[in-house]
Amino acid sequence: MQKIDAIVVGAGFSGLYMLYRLRELGLTARGYEAGDDVGGVWYWNRYPGAKCDIESVYYNYTFSEELLQEWTWTTRYPDQPAILGYLNHVADRFDLRRDIEFRTRVVSAHYDEGARRWVVLTDRGETLVARYFISGVGCLSSSNTPGFRGLETFEGEQFHTGNWPHQPVDFRGKRVGVIGTGSSGIQAIPEIAVQAEHLYVFQRTPQFSTPAVNRRYEPEYISQIKANYGEVKRAMRESWAGTPRRLPSLSALEDSDEGRQRTYEQAWSAGGWLLSTYKDIVTNAEANETVCEFIREKIHGIVRDPEVASRLAPRHQYGVKRPVLDTNYFETFNRDNVTLVDVKADPIVAITPDGLRTRAQAYGLDTLVFATGYDAMTGALFRIDIRGRQGVTLKDKWGDGAAIRTYLGVATSGFPNFFTITGPESPSVLSNMVVSIEQHVEWISDCIAYMQARDIEVIEPDSQAEAGWSKHCKEVADTTLLPKGESWYTGANIQGKRMSFPIYLAGVGTYRTICDRVAANGYEGFTFQTAAAAAV
Repeated sequence: MQKIDAIVVGAGFSGLYMLYRLRELGLTARGYEAGDDVGGVWYWNRYPGAKCDIESVYYNYTFSEELLQEWTWTTRYPDQPAILGYLNHVADRFDLRRDIEFRTRVVSAHYDEGARRWVVLTDRGETLVARYFISGVGCLSSSNTPGFRGLETFEGEQFHTGNWPHQPVDFRGKRVGVIGTGSSGIQAIPEIAVQAEHLYVFQRTPQFSTPAVNRRYEPEYISQIKANYGEVKRAMRESWAGTPRRLPSLSALEDSDEGRQRTYEQAWSAGGWLLSTYKDIVTNAEANETVCEFIREKIHGIVRDPEVASRLAPRHQYGVKRPVLDTNYFETFNRDNVTLVDVKADPIVAITPDGLRTRAQAYGLDTLVFATGYDAMTGALFRIDIRGRQGVTLKDKWGDGAAIRTYLGVATSGFPNFFTITGPESPSVLSNMVVSIEQHVEWISDCIAYMQARDIEVIEPDSQAEAGWSKHCKEVADTTLLPKGESWYTGANIQGKRMSFPIYLAGVGTYRTICDRVAANGYEGFTFQTAAAAAV
């Protein structure tokens, strides 16, 4: 039984930086990763068209000036190979692989109250004992395939966008069915359509998607960013979403019809999300409807068949489901070899050996692609048997997602010395994840350094502080429209799962200020136990 200071689960952005910081503290740490190599979600998400929706010059670590200067992104939005290449470069540069066990899953982590240690078991039968147990599993790493009747009978190829083969999939001459039109589906569908003999898109809920307008970076722009990265970094950390873009002060309802149309047209042409065009898009339903109507009109202007355009035009509010960036998504439905199937009106009743059957029609398919997303926020954590004090499981405490309670999204009472990087009730998925990851890793490592310097054995959130934080998160979320929709934000995509809105919406700058204040005040809201007191 090996004894170490810390165990880190995952080798994506979170796990790599956490291992680096623990090593800087002089602690013994071990990372565990199910994949063959580093990358986290970007190791698994290799589907055609996979890209990040944060601009690449902001989607990187900022802790090392040397790393910032030596790495150069080539396109505005980085694709999966580029991001994976970047993470491999980071792992090589800082020699991080020597602290990681690949092809290994953590299956359980139980807190031993007597020893004040975490006892961790892997799927290789290895047992480890560690003072700190740190999750870097990510918010979107537990892929979800709905339990369609007859799924096991399908005789063709089937793939999930969240667990794609490492070799390219050849769709030429094949009848392909893509189930799901979230971000991964919207990115993959145009790429698959170019190859497939015929593509059937099985859509349950139409999505708001806007052009990415991806392009290659000019060398002059990259030079300017690198020369000014100190200011860029400051702006990212102080912003709402973790990018330097500032929210405007003007309401959509205060602008004239002509001014609003001009603003939306400029934003559409420039590429990116339209959430930041006005200050009240996510807080005022009437303001939100103005951008919804603009995007619906764009869809009708792009898609030639009016009936198909109507089925592609969303009716929910913009932003209550994750907005998507695309390249030629709506244009793809003008192709003769693409058919849109509305499975809300005509539900899928079964997967068959040679395709699938809706209530009204059978579709012959050679290949099925499930773009059905993830069990987000808590799914990857719940796949590990995590037990805190008195053997209470994390899943029991959070009521299968119905009553999530954390303090700052980084820890939860009853689970001492357990930290969650970008956990529930932090900005996480509604921010630039790398900015939020860096902030959490630095806060956790600073906290551990504080404990080490004071001979503190155990840290745990106070239950009242935790309740106060969860109440505050809900109050902030309720000032917006976002909790009102059915989305993976709230677990609505997973049968039987419902949870409160587990994302902190006051912004990464505000959140950082709160976390810094907690630390400056001696980690207020946490309880401590020193090694001397524990020995009594």
